[in-house]
Amino acid sequence: MKFRIIYLLLFFCFSAAAQQNNKVVITNSLSGEPLVNATVKNIADNRIFVTNNLGYVAFNASLPITVQVSSVGYITSTVTIDMQTRILSLMPATNTMQEIIVSCNRTEQKRSEAPIAISTISKQTIEDAKAQRLDFLLNKVSGVFMVSLGNEQHEMSIRQPMTTKSLFLYMEDGIPIRTTGVYNHNALLEMNMASAKSIEIIKGPSSALYGAEAIGGVVNLITQPAPAITEGRLSVQINNEGYKRSDAQVGTTFGKLGVIVSGYYADKKNGPIEYSDFNKAALTLRTDYQIKDGTKWANTFSLVNYYSDMSGSIDSIKFAQRNYTSMQTFTYRKVYALRYKSMLSHDWNNNSNTNVALLFRNNSVLQNPSYFIGSTVNPTKFNGQINDNSFKSYLLCINHTQKLGWLKSKIIAGASVEFSPQSYDAKYISINKDLALNKYVSYDAGAIDSFLSKYKTGILNMAAYVDYEMTPVKNLRLVSAIRYDAFQYYFINNLPTSSSVKTASTINSFKKITPKLGATYNYKSIGFYANYSLGYVPPQLTELYSSSREAPYLLPQTFTNYEVGGWALLFHNKIYADWSLYGLYGKNEIISVKQPNNVSINQNAGSTKHIGVEYGITYKPVNDLSIRISATNAKHSYINSIVKGIDYSGKEVSGAPRFIANAEIIYKPFFIPGCKLSAEWQHQGRYFMDDLDMKTYKGFDIFNARASYAIKGFELWLNVLNAGNLYYSTFSSKNATINGSAAYSYSLGDPREITLGLAYHFGKSFKKNAQ
Repeated sequence: MKFRIIYLLLFFCFSAAAQQNNKVVITNSLSGEPLVNATVKNIADNRIFVTNNLGYVAFNASLPITVQVSSVGYITSTVTIDMQTRILSLMPATNTMQEIIVSCNRTEQKRSEAPIAISTISKQTIEDAKAQRLDFLLNKVSGVFMVSLGNEQHEMSIRQPMTTKSLFLYMEDGIPIRTTGVYNHNALLEMNMASAKSIEIIKGPSSALYGAEAIGGVVNLITQPAPAITEGRLSVQINNEGYKRSDAQVGTTFGKLGVIVSGYYADKKNGPIEYSDFNKAALTLRTDYQIKDGTKWANTFSLVNYYSDMSGSIDSIKFAQRNYTSMQTFTYRKVYALRYKSMLSHDWNNNSNTNVALLFRNNSVLQNPSYFIGSTVNPTKFNGQINDNSFKSYLLCINHTQKLGWLKSKIIAGASVEFSPQSYDAKYISINKDLALNKYVSYDAGAIDSFLSKYKTGILNMAAYVDYEMTPVKNLRLVSAIRYDAFQYYFINNLPTSSSVKTASTINSFKKITPKLGATYNYKSIGFYANYSLGYVPPQLTELYSSSREAPYLLPQTFTNYEVGGWALLFHNKIYADWSLYGLYGKNEIISVKQPNNVSINQNAGSTKHIGVEYGITYKPVNDLSIRISATNAKHSYINSIVKGIDYSGKEVSGAPRFIANAEIIYKPFFIPGCKLSAEWQHQGRYFMDDLDMKTYKGFDIFNARASYAIKGFELWLNVLNAGNLYYSTFSSKNATINGSAAYSYSLGDPREITLGLAYHFGKSFKKNAQ
């Protein structure tokens, strides 16, 4: 009897202990991050449990139990928990009304509440594509065409022609990666793709929230937070055109501290295009520390070191000959980009949150550019330059969100101050050409004081904004926002006194107020939106101060945007569609105008009109098959533009295809677990190569195929890009002189590339995915 009593006491003690230790963490099935405030409902008795700030939930119930797990922005699922279950993973909701975005107003919100055209490239899409470059991801979005210029170099087209102009804003975790005034059309190569959790793309102006340069669109790379448990990924890949790459990501959580490191090294040698080698090293370290409930401190350190030969574009003669040779032997581009961000977030209560962020940037672009090579009267001598554009930034941002009970209102207000000391040096070089080889073979640096430009600028930007949202009636959400920016450029000309200095040291000031109005209306699984917004960009430093001439008087470029759009989830969630119709009108656009003395001066000249429709449809007839098409039809034209007596009014802008599309079929056969197959079509339509609309480029159609197979943590993949081995140009334009010889230039696209890769995933095998 005594033994029976002791046995029963021990049994009840162990049972109670087991019930107290029934603790499970709920995570994102793709990123591994813990989900805060996820709900777990016990099916047996309808009791509801909620995860804490570390993603954990404790059950006061005997196991096993069947629960329903849900979280905003994730697919609700049901799973049975037993004594071995320690992690439950939910799949993010994509292409649904419940998809969560953060770029619209700097806070998490449902896609259906955002009155803008915004798309998300999910973690799943990133993992499926195995993309070597960001254009393979961004071009899947309707209305977006990122032009590859080789080795991750690029220009962009979002509601604009393909251009290198400062009309796009590139951000990491909601903060621009470069300071205003020092735009670089290649800025996305300063991103670390391996650190991406997702990428959000806003189409159209967003200056009311993010300030200058947010005109054609915004690209926001959201970094991967630390996973709830130790997990990671190692991979290597190689292709038939000399490209090699290795990636690594590993993260874990120690109590309240989460740490994750992501990086990759890419290298290409002896590719199909002569003189086009490159290498890039990228590293991101992120820590997330839960100081206490409601208070979180996140730190992100990012470093990119990049080098590329600059082979340049080719003329029409070489393009017709399918000639991959280059005249260059020494031109290059070197990029160093370091960013450190520290953000403190505190929830005062369920309705009030404050974020404070500090950012430091250290960035330089050193180059011997092929596009600055110019002819002289001597056929063996050419002019060139070596330039260095560097800056550092010190930025403070404060943002507060306050939810109000009245009409479900919300106010988001913020302010920022940024100071960026910048320097620009451009030194003349004399280039020697071997006529027999038809190559530029060497250069002479010239005299010590042979500077074309040598200046420093202090860039000060102070800004404040407020965003107000409310729901006056059921299903209708109204949004208004306004931002004020004040810029000052403190320019100091350091050209030697022996130079013909015409630009005096000066201070230039620019101020702008940018408003935004929007509305969304949702009824069941169908929604509509409309918005009015204004975008602007002040003159870039190189547009004002790049040579030893008098600084021109320039106004900020402004763009007014009107758009309507919508989305729908139809036929039992089998079809998701979205669309947007826009009109974007620009004025005071800055162009380089050649004067009667053959000197080019930047001027605000004329206005442009950009109208189009963007649309995307995703169809999932069964769970393992997905069919998607994303496309845009647009027309970009001059309203009023007269340059040196030539009237371009009514003409289409060069480099502006009327039709761009991307379609993809993805098949994940249920009878072969771990297998993925996909086929993709990329179309670029015909466009004019010159602003008088005299010559066109026919565009291209590229086909890509991808296959992968995963088993026991290992994954093997094969990507065949440009499967038809099409010979084409990614960008073609009129150029008065290219290498002193021909009138049109072509940037060669990559020939067929066959990539083989192998990855090893660890840590995920311990998860249980909710079904």
